[in-house]
Amino acid sequence: MQEHTRVSENRSQRHFPNPVLAYVTPWNSKGYDMAKLFSAKLTHISPVWYDLKSYRNMLVLEGEHNFDATWVSELQSNGSLVVPRVVLEAFPAVVLLEKKQKTKAIDLIVSECRDKGYNGIVLESWSRWAAYGVLDDPQLRSMALQFVKELGEALHSISSKSSSHHLELIYVIPAPRMQELNNQDFGPEDLLQLADSVDGFSLMTYDFSGPQNPGPSAPLNWVQHSLTTLLSAKGSSRDHSRMIFLGINFYGNDFLLSRGSGGGAITGRDFVLLLEKYKPSLQWDEKSVEHFFIYSDEGVRHAVFYPTLMSLSVRLDEARNWGTGLSIWEIGQGLDYFFDVL
Repeated sequence: MQEHTRVSENRSQRHFPNPVLAYVTPWNSKGYDMAKLFSAKLTHISPVWYDLKSYRNMLVLEGEHNFDATWVSELQSNGSLVVPRVVLEAFPAVVLLEKKQKTKAIDLIVSECRDKGYNGIVLESWSRWAAYGVLDDPQLRSMALQFVKELGEALHSISSKSSSHHLELIYVIPAPRMQELNNQDFGPEDLLQLADSVDGFSLMTYDFSGPQNPGPSAPLNWVQHSLTTLLSAKGSSRDHSRMIFLGINFYGNDFLLSRGSGGGAITGRDFVLLLEKYKPSLQWDEKSVEHFFIYSDEGVRHAVFYPTLMSLSVRLDEARNWGTGLSIWEIGQGLDYFFDVL
């Protein structure tokens, strides 16, 4: 741990051969600097900037104030693609059922990419659609997938300013939780249906545990199950595994084990402070293939799960074996030397 602020002098050498998508959030601004420092290792950088919202029947793309032209330009000149995240907050009935509004939603996104010189976007909508009940209605579910396809086709019809390549669409998908899939899960058939219209899938293989069920962030057997499930459709191939950006967390969790439940996410800085203050012994959980430690504060026991070079290396090996890329949530939360494994 004494080495956590030291990084390899050669910041441009890549150890992971496949695409790497790195998320950057305004609330952990360290990520902006990390993106510039390690851009040679990051093929795609996604600043978490935009929300597409509906006010009555009017659609508005919010988040333009986050745009930093100098930062975007610097990353692109280093060869990274800048693909900001857009969360589809709009009421589904507005976007999916009204043809005019669907066209408007797509136009707003495409126009913003053109105006700002982005290389495409990352779209997040599945969890919103699940919350609104869209995915339980076969007709609405089909219309939702059709929206993603049409957005992808619209982006593909335009060339990026910073490269001759078309604008890209990466779609955020949840990791399957159960052996049996239900309507709210993004399944293998959905992946096949969208494969020609999107450029990649950002798979959220993290957040496995929470305050109500303390435990590891991304047990390895769950990660393996998620990939096996998503790539199980008849017609799936190695080409489809290449489209997946396997989710890797650069954050951890500090869970309360007594006095009810509680706790939440921690950054690398929090992790180091906890180690310095409580001097706990780091333990290796063979089952989840993650490190954790236990400490007590004012009589309350805590369990802390946070990634380490060892747990990250195992997951990068898994991604290599499957031929997938990586998506990192998010680079402002990690320890500096995490970038050495990329």
